[in-house]
Amino acid sequence: MAKPAPAEPQLLLFNKPFDVLTQFNDEGGRATLKDFIPVPGVYPAGRLDRDSEGLLLLTNVGSLQARIADPKHKLAKTYWVQVEGEPSAEQLQQLRDGVQLNDGPTLPAEARLLDVRFRKSVPTHWLELVIREGRNRQVRRMTAAVGLPTLRLVRVRIGPWSIEGLAPGEWRAVPAQLP
Repeated sequence: MAKPAPAEPQLLLFNKPFDVLTQFNDEGGRATLKDFIPVPGVYPAGRLDRDSEGLLLLTNVGSLQARIADPKHKLAKTYWVQVEGEPSAEQLQQLRDGVQLNDGPTLPAEARLLDVRFRKSVPTHWLELVIREGRNRQVRRMTAAVGLPTLRLVRVRIGPWSIEGLAPGEWRAVPAQLP
């Protein structure tokens, strides 16, 4: 009996909207990937919390999924983070040095203030954080640890891939190659 032909390697970039689960089904009827991704056989390479938005990679290649998701590969993940308050130079340096969390210290992050303001009456600012780990809710915990609670979190890049040109809910296929 002949083996079925292997599936064509696929890698999808998806701009996950806020309030969408990073899975294909949910008993509670909440929005999931199946509401946006009609491609069978692909799975998320990593997670993005329901209350976070931005780039999620999906693939049908196990080795690529592991390479993207496994923190030992230290693939850079870039986030734009709206925080409450005005970040001080000291707080940014704390993020750059690594922050002590309840599950141990984080690796140093790249941290810089973004020049984005929406409402002058509300004291919020946007940071760009680049991390090379993937702990549960890590960016939110890091900003909270330095006194800057996260209000909104958007992942804009993973390694060489970005959400540039993708509106929330949109996806596109790219060559399925290891970075």
